[in-house]
Amino acid sequence: MSGATHPAGGPRLYDRAAELAAVARLSARTASGRGGVLFVTGNPGEGRTALLRRAAYDFPGTAHRVGAPHHRGPWSAARALFAELAPTPAAGRRALRLARGEGGLARAVAALAAEREAVLICVDDLHLWDAHSRAALTAAWQETGARRPGRVGWLVSAARHHRFPEVPGAETVRLGRLTVSGARALLGDLCPGAAPAPPVGERLLDEAAGHPGVLAAAVRRLTAPQLAGVLPLPRPAVDDSVLAEVYGGLLERLPAASRRRLATVAVVALAGRAGAGADGSGTAADGGGGVGRAARGGAAPGGTARGARAPAGPLEGLVADGLLRRRGGGAVGFDDPFLGRAALASARQPRRGGTRAPGGSGGVAEAVPVDSPAAGAALPADRPAAGAALPADRPVTGAGLPADRPVAGAALARGEGHRADRLGPSAAVRALSPVARGRAQLVRGLAALAGGPVMDAHEALLQAAELLRGRAPVEASDARFLAMEAAWAGGDVEACLAALDGGEDVRGLERDFADGLRAALTVRLDDARTALVRVVAGDGGADDPRLLLRAGAAALVLGDTAAAARIHARALVRARAEHRTALLPHALEQLAYAELRAGRYGRAALAAREGLRSAESTGQHNVAAHQHAVLALVASVKGDGSAVAEHAGRALATAGAHGLVQAATLAEWALARAERGRGLAAQAAARLVPLVRPGPRGGHFALRMLVVPCFVETAVAAGREAEARDAAEEYAAWAALGVDGPAPAQSARCRALLAEGDASAYWFREAVRRHDSCGNDFERARTLLAYGTWLRRRRRPGDARGPLRDALVTFERASAEGWAEHARSELRATGGASGGAKDPAALRELTPQQQRIARLVARGATNQEVADHLSLSPRTVDHHLRGVFARLGIRSRVELPAVVDGWDADREVPAPAAARPPGR
Repeated sequence: MSGATHPAGGPRLYDRAAELAAVARLSARTASGRGGVLFVTGNPGEGRTALLRRAAYDFPGTAHRVGAPHHRGPWSAARALFAELAPTPAAGRRALRLARGEGGLARAVAALAAEREAVLICVDDLHLWDAHSRAALTAAWQETGARRPGRVGWLVSAARHHRFPEVPGAETVRLGRLTVSGARALLGDLCPGAAPAPPVGERLLDEAAGHPGVLAAAVRRLTAPQLAGVLPLPRPAVDDSVLAEVYGGLLERLPAASRRRLATVAVVALAGRAGAGADGSGTAADGGGGVGRAARGGAAPGGTARGARAPAGPLEGLVADGLLRRRGGGAVGFDDPFLGRAALASARQPRRGGTRAPGGSGGVAEAVPVDSPAAGAALPADRPAAGAALPADRPVTGAGLPADRPVAGAALARGEGHRADRLGPSAAVRALSPVARGRAQLVRGLAALAGGPVMDAHEALLQAAELLRGRAPVEASDARFLAMEAAWAGGDVEACLAALDGGEDVRGLERDFADGLRAALTVRLDDARTALVRVVAGDGGADDPRLLLRAGAAALVLGDTAAAARIHARALVRARAEHRTALLPHALEQLAYAELRAGRYGRAALAAREGLRSAESTGQHNVAAHQHAVLALVASVKGDGSAVAEHAGRALATAGAHGLVQAATLAEWALARAERGRGLAAQAAARLVPLVRPGPRGGHFALRMLVVPCFVETAVAAGREAEARDAAEEYAAWAALGVDGPAPAQSARCRALLAEGDASAYWFREAVRRHDSCGNDFERARTLLAYGTWLRRRRRPGDARGPLRDALVTFERASAEGWAEHARSELRATGGASGGAKDPAALRELTPQQQRIARLVARGATNQEVADHLSLSPRTVDHHLRGVFARLGIRSRVELPAVVDGWDADREVPAPAAARPPGR
């Protein structure tokens, strides 16, 4: 008997009697009004989703299946649930408001289900839901189990490694492998037209080892002649492509470090078994882990990595998550041998994409992934000899050695390599060609550049370039640009120049890029412009995204932020079109920085958030640190102090360990701006002093001058005028070079802040005039705010209101709430509330939507009533209302009736017919 359970029309399940009994118990409790929660866990492909579908089909009441929400946020879980449960969108919105109140998600779900007999909610793949959603669901389950049982049942599935929350009364079932009879019945369902030939079926059943997902994936890739036995099967039938289909989603969502550790354990286990046999056996057919024997109840189901005595800390997380199991003697291994084989196969796969230099070089990474557990697995498949050159800072395994050296591989796996390498390189290393050694160094450099000390990456990449010079010119060129990128991130000008020198293999626009950067770093700006303008005009010379990134970097060096943003956006599009996963974080990093330089903070934040997700998913921690720094700067503009502290802290944590001077400078700048916004001028000035100081102990060489205007403004407020004056003089000389568009206007603003008497007014007006031609509206608004503040403090409130109102409008458009609030407070201090508020002409300063909101509020409507009347959210109404107050110069809604009455009495603008509070 196979234990088959497949009612007509429902999904067929085999060997799932115990699991279906648990589902039946949950259904009975739900139908009787006691509700409950049932957790289902299992490895990828073992049938979690199929069980949920079957439960929904069998449930006598209403059943809803809900997958992980596509968007993230504190209420994404509620939105996803209500989209399924609510009969209408309006009901969903009411439920969402209820969920935010007392009782939370459980109360809102119970309210939606109140009119139904019973409801079963099937939540699939809980491990893919974001943390906010999981917390909201956990609270709902605990509320349901402890205090609010009802006719709502929850059936929740998650991967085996996910830890379910503690829920009173919850039951957990674990899916497992199929019996031989169950697997044979499933194979019959998979081949409905004609049963496979007996030898073919037996081989598929043996290699799939009772795993339903692996069996299904193996059958899908076979043709009809292969199933019939006319053509031979692949060897093995369950190969890397099958395992990638089943386990790829799980592995891709793990951090890169976890994937490396899983692959290391798998490789060391395989190497240990290879060393045990004189012939180096342990083939991919059985994964080295005895997959077939495990299915038949023979040997242990997973290979134990007895040589994997790695530090306990990193592995304990994988053991705790259930991905690894610790065995006798402290060794670790896999309970699921397919997972070990899949991890090893994933490490061998080349990852397309590159690593950004200031020009986005990184073509080598198309053939060399940086997160391989051994350099041998990372090198191109057509260069097996390079596999012997293992990086010293990576796990050394037998898989990294040539196939004819199984004994050496076993010795290294046992940790005995140190006995032979004290006096010089091993014979295997000495036998390698310079190209093989250069590529191995390239792997080390890429790994360090992605998530290690950048100056270590610089040295490794320079050595790679030297070994590859004249032998592999394209790779040698890329290695030099990568080395320059590492030095740039580390803030070392001399190291940047060292990487750019000696590049005889560089030709065309790449030569122009190198010459232009070298000239810029040595302050020969005329020569730099000549070369870099050709690079920008050529857009990198091709549609290759890494060459486009170099062109965008050249535009940034020239101060052309508009061209930089355009080119980097084009590079991003190309990287996406070509599925260059490893290059995406760098393209988004460059785009975010270009938008930041242009003063478009909303766009910068959008690119940085996407870049952060992409960098974290690919294990590129150094890029993630830079994105955190950009987000910290954006948050400092918006006035969100907690976000500044969070993003800057994360950026500095990585920057300090890896020597990322550029990211550290941006993060410290953001912290100083946030402190200045809170009125802590002295503290902010002290933080900025090191950033504007020249030399190795100062900030990043490419950012130092950009920080000066902020430092001058802060230092003047803190009483450090002498330091501010010195910095302003150096900045004026730099601004005259024309390498930054807003610099001349900002230099004039610095002069205005330091001048006395009427000279300040002249320089403020000059700054505004210069801003009109540079295109950075945010910096223009900052100048207008400083000018208006200066006028107000000199008892000229009437003159101050114009600049302050213009500044406020710009800040609101940029969502710079921190700066907007500063402008509002200055505007209120001018007496604007008693000035033009009742002037009928003031109505023309409001948008039509703001006019409608103002009239409704003036007649007594609450924000909620206005929102319902105009089909807006209360938050949007509040945002518009704050804009109304600012433009009219009033402090609160109680002043609006007099203002609106003044408009209507003058009859310049007739009141709209809808200007009546809802329900009145």
